[in-house]
Formats: sequence, structure tokens, C-alpha cells
Amino acid sequence: MFRLLFALALFAAPLAATAVQSSTLLPPRVEHAINERIGAGEYPAMVVAVVDGERSHVYAFGKLDNGKAPDAYTVFQIGSVTKTFTATLLAETIEKGEVKLDTPVSDLLPGFTIPSRNGKSITLGELAMQDSGLPRLPTNMTPPNPHDPYAAYDAAKLKEFLATYKLTRDPGAKYEYSNLGVGLLGNALAQHAGTSYAGLLQTRIFKPLDMASSSARFSEPLGAHWAMGHDINGQPVEPWHLDVLAGAGAINSTGADMLRYLEANLGLGPAQLVAAMQLAQKPHHDIGKGEQIGLVWMTRHDKDGEVVWHNGMTGGYTSFMGFTADSKRGVVILTNITRPINDLGFATLLANAPLAPVKKQIAMTPQRLDTYVGAYQLAPKFFLNVLRQGDQLFAQATGQGSVPIFPSARDAFFARVAGMQIDFRHGKNGKVASLMLHQNGHDILAPKLDAEGIKKSSGHKVMHLDAAMLQQYVGRYGLAPGMVFDITLLGDQLSAQLTGQPAFSVYPGAKDEFYYTVVDAQLSFERDKRGKIDALVLHQNGANRTAKLLP
Repeated sequence: MFRLLFALALFAAPLAATAVQSSTLLPPRVEHAINERIGAGEYPAMVVAVVDGERSHVYAFGKLDNGKAPDAYTVFQIGSVTKTFTATLLAETIEKGEVKLDTPVSDLLPGFTIPSRNGKSITLGELAMQDSGLPRLPTNMTPPNPHDPYAAYDAAKLKEFLATYKLTRDPGAKYEYSNLGVGLLGNALAQHAGTSYAGLLQTRIFKPLDMASSSARFSEPLGAHWAMGHDINGQPVEPWHLDVLAGAGAINSTGADMLRYLEANLGLGPAQLVAAMQLAQKPHHDIGKGEQIGLVWMTRHDKDGEVVWHNGMTGGYTSFMGFTADSKRGVVILTNITRPINDLGFATLLANAPLAPVKKQIAMTPQRLDTYVGAYQLAPKFFLNVLRQGDQLFAQATGQGSVPIFPSARDAFFARVAGMQIDFRHGKNGKVASLMLHQNGHDILAPKLDAEGIKKSSGHKVMHLDAAMLQQYVGRYGLAPGMVFDITLLGDQLSAQLTGQPAFSVYPGAKDEFYYTVVDAQLSFERDKRGKIDALVLHQNGANRTAKLLP
């Protein structure tokens, strides 16, 4: 329910921004894949900037929410590609002789208490190489608005976290991707320069490269060129805003501006900036799976060549930037939806890099979708719950976020993320009895559980309540401004849906007491003096939150 994974996930020639019919810089198979995916509804709009030797071009595909075509000047959030800018700022500060890779971050943040372990301090280089020992996100990050998770996280909360956090391993011991770490690095560099992170970018990178449409300001107004973002379900969402952790993913930019940044990373820019970029790109450590990391930048080793790359993702946008290690070819891809695009980026740079096949979605009635709804056991106490919201089916494994799945044939579904496919199977009575999960080369058979099966597998007690009793709980309960629990009944199954999330099945352990199987959470319903339900209480992560029944 409230378990959030805040992704933030890796001198130009004249520009011509038009919808692509044919191109010379974009490989035909990549162009075909983009057009096919947009036609299948996977991406609303996409902008691709390509550099090939001395030639460069920005291509645009799809449509924006206003019906217009995107172009080189359409503004997107670039998410964690921002981290490469933070790395460039660090490298430039090193080139100026002001700091070193082994400079403790505490030297730049005298007002902060920075955790250490076994006498080892966290250094600037460790923040950039993602082995500082800091977690992906601070544990005191509890956003009041889950749809804009970083907006309320300020310097005071960052100081509070760092002053109390105990490192679980020595700095430099192990790679772990950390939005917190690179956000802290960006803040430290800005404090050292006596300005804001946005101001430092403007002075050191945006202005020298004439990136006039790029910004990392917290309250930047949305202009006419803004591309509305979309969540994984294709629904419009507002952009994220980052405060003290801006260095991890705050930049908004365009294809035209990112082309200038790409070219500078390929050596076509001011000498001092190019030198800093090359320092940032230089690999330092192996991080597994044939990859190395430099200062934020990762280098992938492939039989067809080496690619330096990073990508990014926010709540409504995805980005990719990469270039061959010989600096001859590069690409930036921006899209306004949270769906993977890495394969398009690598296929633009490497002739034999694989492209994911496009799955064609078919129409299916809500009544048909309901036949698949239920809990399926993947392993002891580990379930895959299949849920319906409107005319959309979702799959959610225990303790994980929900993923929309789409029908490609009768009993066959696919997800547009995580490489997941699901085939449903019927028993002798003709009803759905199990599913086969196909993912990462593995096939897992999961039987569909009834109430008794859920009881045995989860360890929870399941109490039978008839439909008349379950109907008493149905209603809308206000948890917070703009956040409502919608309790509904389909047949003899009660479901709970929080604003912006799918509906999840809940199971009675006792009268007025229900539990989830997808997360470790429970719902208790409260009654007034007349015995009528007037509130529910959500119990999760040691906290109890009351939601009153709405009229």
C-alpha cells in the first residue's frame, strides 16, 4: 500500500525536429520498433537525439496530450540522467583542484553529521561511484503526497536522517544504487560553491552549453512546450519536484538541449567541461554483469563494443543517454511515460543489441477479466494477486508494487515492464485453477487458492462472512485530503482501493478485522454506538491511520 519505490531508476549542429518517415542516423530497426510501440499504445510521445560522427539530428514520434506532435523543444523530465550532470559538476570541481575523490563529504557540509564506520568517512568519490554505504532512499522519507514523493523532503529531514543513520557496511565496500547518495553529493557541491544545485548547473553546464530550455528549479513553471507525463497505466500525472535531493533527478530538458550535452560528452564542447566529462566517464570499479562504474556513468562491455550509459525514470517520464566508448556515436531518448526504453538506446548504438518484441493487446470484457481475479501461490507465504480496476487487470506479488497486465489472447497476458508473461489454466470444472508465470527465463506454476488455501499458506486465520455481513463494510473512507479508501464487494470478495492504486483483495480474520496478502497490512473497522460501521483503521509499518466513513 504505502511501500513506494521512487525510481529516479540512468555545440550543436542545426536541428530539424519533425516526425520521422525515414532517417539516416537512426537505425531502421529502431525506428520501426518505436513506431510499432507507439502504434500499440506503449508510448505517447518520444524524442530521440542521435550523434553519428560529425552529424546529429533530433527525431520526434507520437503525439502529446494536446494533440500536437512533439519536437526538439518539447520539455521532459530526465530523472536519473540528472546524476550524470552531478558527476560532471564533481569532476569539474576536481579539475579545478578544489576537492579530490577521497575528500570526505563532511568537509563540504560542516552543518551536517555524516555517518561513518570503522573510522572510514564517506567520500565524494564513493557517493559518485554508488558505494558509500548509504541506502537507496532515506528511511525518514514518508511523503504526504505519494505522487510527488521527493517534494516534501528538505534539508532538515536530510540532516535528521544522516545524524541518526548507522551504516551497515564500510564506505567503499559494495556497490548499491542510491538516489540519496547522489542527491547528497549534489547538495554538497552546491553548498561548497555557495549556491543552489539549480544555480550551479546553470553556471557550470547549462549556460556554457547554451542549454536555454533546461532547468532543475524546484518550482519551475510549466511552459507551453511541456510534455504531460503518464504513469505505467497510461494515466496523466504531474511532474515530480525535488528539493534537497535535486542532484539525483531534478532536471527538465529538451531533445535540443540534451543533444548539446551529448555532444559535449563526446568531446565537442568547451575544453574544461570536456575534460571534466571525460574524468566522470572513466570506469573505476566492476559492478557485475559485465559493467563498470565511473563517476555515476556506467560502462557496459559487449561483444560489439563498449557503451557508456545511464538511464532515468520519474513518476511519468523515462530517459536514456548512452554513447560508444570511442565517442563516435551517441543517443538520448526521452519519453513521457514510465516504461522501459533501454533496449532502444542500446540498439541505436550496437548493431546486434536485442529489441524487445511488441505485444499486441486485445479487448476483453470486465466479466471475462473477473474470471482471473484471485490469489495464486508462487511459494510458501508468497502470492501473486490478480486484481481488476475498471477494465484493467493488475498483478501484484507479496510485498511488491502492482503491475498492469494486458490480454494478448484468451488466457494469455503480458506486462509492459519486467518481462512478465502470464498464462492462465483451467481445471476440470472449466474455472481458472492456476497460472504459469514466465519471467527471466523461468516458468513458475502457481495454483489459485480459495479461502482455505490462503489460510493454510499465509498462516492467517480466515473467517467466513456471508455477503450480507460483508456489505456492511462497503463505502468510501477518507484517509487524508485527496486520499480515499474505496471498499467494494464483488460476489463474496471484499476489496480495498486507495486513491491512485488498484483494488486489493482483503480477507476476514475475524469480524471487523481484515488482512492483505500483497503487503503486511491489516484493516480494522470501527462501529458507532448503534453498531454501524463509521471508520476503518489501516495498520501498517507499526503505524495506525484512521479513515472516517464519508457520507
